[in-house]
This record gives sequence, structure tokens and C-alpha cells, in this order.
Amino acid sequence: RVADSLMLLLVLALSCNPSTAATASPSAPHIKPSYSFGRTFLGLDKCNACIGTSICKKFFKEEIRVYTWLSSRLKLPPSYLLSYSGNYTDDAKSWWLVDITRLTSKYRHDQADKRICTSLLKTKTCSLERALRRTHRFQKWLRAKRLTPDLVQGLSSPMLRCPSQRLLDRIVRRYAEVPDAGSIYMDHLTDRDKLRLLYTLSVNSHPILLQIFPDVEGWPFPRYLGSCGRLVVSASTRPLRDFYGAAPEVAADLALQLLAVLRSMGTNDLNYFFYFTHVDAGTFGVFSNGHLFIRDASMLGIIDKEEGSQLTDGQQEYKDIFSCLTVDCQSAFVSCNSIREKHSLVMVCQELLPKLLKGKFLQPVQEKIDSFLQHCASGLADDQGVNEAVAKLAELLKPLRSCDSRFAYRYPDCKYSDKY
Repeated sequence: RVADSLMLLLVLALSCNPSTAATASPSAPHIKPSYSFGRTFLGLDKCNACIGTSICKKFFKEEIRVYTWLSSRLKLPPSYLLSYSGNYTDDAKSWWLVDITRLTSKYRHDQADKRICTSLLKTKTCSLERALRRTHRFQKWLRAKRLTPDLVQGLSSPMLRCPSQRLLDRIVRRYAEVPDAGSIYMDHLTDRDKLRLLYTLSVNSHPILLQIFPDVEGWPFPRYLGSCGRLVVSASTRPLRDFYGAAPEVAADLALQLLAVLRSMGTNDLNYFFYFTHVDAGTFGVFSNGHLFIRDASMLGIIDKEEGSQLTDGQQEYKDIFSCLTVDCQSAFVSCNSIREKHSLVMVCQELLPKLLKGKFLQPVQEKIDSFLQHCASGLADDQGVNEAVAKLAELLKPLRSCDSRFAYRYPDCKYSDKY
């Protein structure tokens, strides 16, 4: 009986002593103080004027780790960077690389936030959500059952300059920051969800494009994993600029992939025509298996070849606070009727392919490559000339690529196929 009493006292002592209890129970949660200041870094303090919260749990459970982020000193990386390299896990055993990006720079975000307060409430600081909720555009969104062209008129995103109802229905049906309802009607979106969707479309449509045209269906975009505050998480790619000094066979392979991507964006089963309004060395990226993807879709416009645009040029020119969150409100929109199918090809021939293929091959092959690129780059007035130059360039590059394990996305298939 005395022994039983002593055991009871020991159990009570253990349960009353926090440090002993933590040692005795391996399942006790390990809480770190780092996230009290991480909300501002993530942009959670600005919600619901943000992208979403679907992947926040991963950050707080340390299942997404940014290099230098979770060091022993719990040091956050600089907030002024546009992107960060990180690791992602579902089981704490296997990790894979991810890109963690902002839709625009921290400086531009801050400027846009100030613009919202000063233009809508005439104050230097305010509740962004309260200010945006009062706008005429958002009040229309609250009353709407369906996302229609008039609700996105005047937004700066190239994706929405020539919108069709079919494209807008696809956005609502596949919006990944809410539970999947599979419906073209916005009944399953709360007021908060509508504001987040409108804010994302106003700032940068890149994450929306990744959601509505997913890689698992064969579209050339990295996988969208989720958002937290004003940060987006997607599968990692190395920018094309990293390959400007690559071996000739790698450069030839990437150039052919680049041309194939542009061809698929112009002709696909869904009858959407994708075009770029700008390309640079970070627009395209390469996965670790050598597969080339569109890394940055923010400058990608869409024309529906099946339905056509349902906005007139006059409606495009409509401007409000949502039209100029990240761009100059005075900038003019490009007319939908002025977009040509060779538009993206000419830009790529001017900006990217010369840097990728310059001085890589022996004569006379290099001379022919340079000549085809020059014809393509100067072909704004000659559709047929551009297409012919690109076709000849592709034929010239095909035998210059190799078939080995560096190109894991097509190896060993290339060994047994005439296609390669």
C-alpha cells in the first residue's frame, strides 16, 4: 500500500513538472516561436487581399523548408526577393525541390497596398479587405452567380484581355484554393474566396494558369502545389538562362523543345491560342529530367479560337483600382484583333534562341542556324517566311541532339524510336 502511494505521488509530480513531462512524452508537440514573425513574410497579414491559404499548414508544420529559413537561428530569408528555392515533403522522408515565388516584388506589393488606401479611403494605412470590398467591381462580384467578361474587364493580366465565357467558366471550375465543386457557378465561393480570386487575377494570373491548365493533363506548366498569403509554391525548374553555356547537344534539345511548346500553345485540342506579350531568360525553365516547361506564365495571353473574345476594345479600356495594382494605369491594352499566330515565335527567335544556340556548332551548320534565326526574327510581315524558317531550323537541329541519360524525360525511349 505504501509502494502504491509512492508511485501515485511520482506520477503526479511528473505531470506537474513541464520539463519532466516533455521528456517523458515523445509525442508532445515541438513548438517553435519563428512563425509569430513569419506571417508578415508570408503575407498572411494582408489576407484576404492575398492569393490563398491552401498550403499554409505545410509551412507551419515545416513540411516546406526554404534554404536558410529553418536554420538553428530561425532566420527568415530576405523579403525583397521574388523567389526562393525550397524543399517539400508529404512524409518527412522524401523531399523534392520547389519554387516559392511572389506574384510581384515586395516593393510593388507595398506600393499597391498604399495606392488602395490613399485612392479609396484617403488614408496612408487601412484595412485592405475593407477598402476593396467597397469597390463597385467587387460589389458586382458579390452579386454574380457566374464569372462573366464584364466582371474582369480592364484587368491588366494578358490572360484576361480577350476573355471568353468558356475560359472564365474554366477558371471558376478549377480554382484550386477552394474545395472542388466542379461547377461553373460561383455558389461554392465565399465572399473571401471571391476577393482572393479577384486579387490574384488583378496582380498576376500565373498561379491561375497553373491551376486551370495542369501539367498532369499535358500542359507545359510546372505543378501548382498551393499558396500561403502572397507566396505561391510550385514544382522547381531551372531558368533557361542557366543553359546558355550548355553543351551543343543540350542546346539543340532545348531549342527543339522550345519550338514544340510554342507549336502546342498555338494548336491544341481545346482550341485555345496562347501567346506571349513578353519573353526573357526566366520565362522558360527546365526540370531535373531535362524537360522544358513555361516557368513564368504571367505574360501569357489567351484567345479562344472556338468562342472568340466577348469584350470590345472599349470595354478593355475600362480602368479602376484593380486595373493598376501592379502596372501603370496609363498603359494601353493590345487589341485582340492585332495578335498574330507567329507573334511568340518571332519574340523567341529574337530574344532566346540566339543566346541558346550562338557559336555552339561547327560550320556550315552554325551559319545555317544563324540564317534561319535571322529570317524568323525579322518575319513580322511574313507569316509564311517565319513558319518555313522555323521548320527548317527544327530539321537542322534534330540530328544534333543526343540520346543518353542526361535527357531522362525521353530516355531510354529515344533508343527505340525513329522520332528521335
